[in-house]
Amino acid sequence: MSFVLTLIGCKAKAPLHEALLDAVKAALHAAGLQPGETHWLSAEEACDLAFAGDPAAALQAARGAIGEAPVDLAALPAEGRRKRLLIADMDSTLIDQECIDELAAEAGLGEKVAAITARAMAGEIDFEPALRERVALLEDLPVAIVERLLATRITLKRGGATLIATMRAHGAHTILVSGGFTVFAAEIARRLGIDEIHANKLLEADGRFTGKVAEPILGRDAKLATLKAALARLGLQPAEALAVGDGANDAAMVRHAGLGVALHGKPALVREADADIRHGDLSALLYLQGYRRDQFCVPTETT
Repeated sequence: MSFVLTLIGCKAKAPLHEALLDAVKAALHAAGLQPGETHWLSAEEACDLAFAGDPAAALQAARGAIGEAPVDLAALPAEGRRKRLLIADMDSTLIDQECIDELAAEAGLGEKVAAITARAMAGEIDFEPALRERVALLEDLPVAIVERLLATRITLKRGGATLIATMRAHGAHTILVSGGFTVFAAEIARRLGIDEIHANKLLEADGRFTGKVAEPILGRDAKLATLKAALARLGLQPAEALAVGDGANDAAMVRHAGLGVALHGKPALVREADADIRHGDLSALLYLQGYRRDQFCVPTETT
């Protein structure tokens, strides 16, 4: 099987240059690998380097050559790179925030809830009981706060609109699957043009949250089930799917997808992912699929 080593830098902070690529090629040679041609996806920003040999060895050699430079790397099969299904987490993946932490801040419990969220995302505690515990603290909070948070505090992760628009333009189906809440997910999906959503429902009465969430809770296993159900419904194979997230509860779906990506992810997720994007934004997922910059579909509002 042939592979490509994708390098993704940043023109402003860490532009890719020939000297760096020469160092990477030399490191691959020294590791007993066979580097081939370089194909630029975006000048000084992203490129593919063909190689033959072990992907893990290629990554290790390339990272050694790059050192501390803020460049993302992935070693992936050269065939079947463009995916026909995108399934993405929401909190800290498609948006910059954790919605439950923002709600808790309105209730004066931001630090307490954020600490629980961090432990759950790191895989230190089970997601479902942690969610129930946090939601209970939201009891009696006005539902109307959600609209204000969406207008003033919730921001889209950079590159997300371009990722989704480009994949949809090339025939891919897109899914938002979140352990967060439908009251946020529906609006985020609308802003991004996502085809369908799956998330948890906060229960409410008389315009206030009750402190309970509808069962069963959508967590790690449900995210994987959502991916499998979508593949079956669309007649696709796991190899044709791209899954992206940031936390431990995304690990199962990321592992099952043909291309699983950790976006600024927790270690528990990075260990399961095919690609670890530490420095770039969501548009890096297009480079991982072999898209060139001039093939990106950039929505008007994000330009």
